[in-house]
Parts: sequence; C-alpha cells; structure tokens
Amino acid sequence: MHKNGKLKVRVTGLRPTISLSLMVLVAAANVLLADDAHDKVFAARAQGAYQKAQGQFQSETNDPVLAWQFARTCFDWADWATNKEQRAAIAGDGMAASRQSLLVADSAAGHYYLALNMGQLAQAETLGALKLVREMMREFQTAAEMDPHFDFAGPDRGLGLLCRDAPGWPVSVGSRRKAREYLEAAVTLAPGDPENVLNLAESYLKWDDPVNAKNQLQVLDNLWPKAQKDFTGQAWERSWDDWSKRRDELRKELNKP
Repeated sequence: MHKNGKLKVRVTGLRPTISLSLMVLVAAANVLLADDAHDKVFAARAQGAYQKAQGQFQSETNDPVLAWQFARTCFDWADWATNKEQRAAIAGDGMAASRQSLLVADSAAGHYYLALNMGQLAQAETLGALKLVREMMREFQTAAEMDPHFDFAGPDRGLGLLCRDAPGWPVSVGSRRKAREYLEAAVTLAPGDPENVLNLAESYLKWDDPVNAKNQLQVLDNLWPKAQKDFTGQAWERSWDDWSKRRDELRKELNKP
C-alpha cells in the first residue's frame, strides 16, 4: 500500500508504506486483515501510534505539526481496518486533522496527508470515489508545489500512482503519460528510495515495457545495500517487508519465458 509511509531530512514517526495503487477506486473495501505474525505486529504498532498521536493532538489542537502527524497515523491505522465503516471513520479523523493543520498553517504535509486519507476514504466508498480522486489530485499537486521533496518525493509518487490506476479522461484523471512523468520525477527527486524505483519498475511492467522494467530492477538492486543502511529501525520494518516481497515478485514476472 505508509507509505506514507514510506527520511534524509525525514518527517518524524512512521511513513506511509502502502502504495496508492491499493487505494484507488474500489467498489468495496479491500480489507487488510492481520493474518500472520508479522501483520499482527505491524497492526498493533499502527494502532499504538494512532492512539498516542491522537492524545497529543487532542491536547494541543492548534499545533499544526501535531495535527498532520496524527493524520499520518490515521492513514497507517486505516490500512488495518476490518470493515468499511471503520476505515471511513479513521480516514475521516485523518482528513479532519489535516484540515485543522491547514487552518493554522498552510504546509505540504497538511495537503499530502489530506490526500492520503482521502484515498483511504475512497476505499470505503462506492459512490463518491471519483470525486475524491480528483480532490486527491489537487491536494497532491499543492503539496508538490510547496515541497516536492516531502516524504521522499511523496507528492509526485502519489500523483503518479493516481494517474496510473484511475480511469482515464473523461471519467477520471488516469493518464499513462502523466503517470510516467510523475513516477520518473519521484525517482529523480529521491533516487535512493526503493519505493519510488519499485513503483516505476512495476509500472513499466504493467505497460508491457519489460526492457525499462528490467532496467529499473537493476537500479533497485544497485541501491538496495545502501538503502538497507539508510532506512533502518522499527519505523521501516513494514516498508522492507513490502519492498522485499514486491522486488521478488517483479523479478519472478520478468524472468518468465
């Protein structure tokens, strides 16, 4: 899917780790259940971070940083919702906190986490999802204009995945050309982030371009050892679990006859 998770000059706390491609225009929520030991640990951490940040935000609601930090934990915790109603409620908390942050101080973080929580809400809604996607697009664009480097080029990463996975014009914002531009921009802005390179490689494969997909896989393999030194600690464990699985799957697909 934190994401967004997932920082050189890093925002404090957890990064969204789930690709936005898991968050766009679903008819019913894809409920992520904590089925194995790793997932149960990740879910418990996300819930604990959410509860802690909620308490801090409620004690100082006029602090814009505490507001968007709480919104970030809402995005992470919503991934573990067991039904659409719970996901929508958590996403609603995140959107409200993001808007509160923006009322006090306009920031890339406020717009970015507003967009991400809109994505969670889109998973919980059948009607209104298209409208949410257009709103997400605007919020990511604003965040990119204010700070393109935020969360390792998070705004361009979000824009790229939205344009890749949403229906095309005139129904929605989908565009392969724009998706490629945004995803390539994310790699240029934050070339050491495995998430950005993975997104681009997976997209090339999706677009039936195995040559460029293999090239990006080689880029990923080359940066992997350094990234393992740069992205360390508990906050990155879920990202590494996700990245490792996706890299293995990408290699498997590209090695098929």
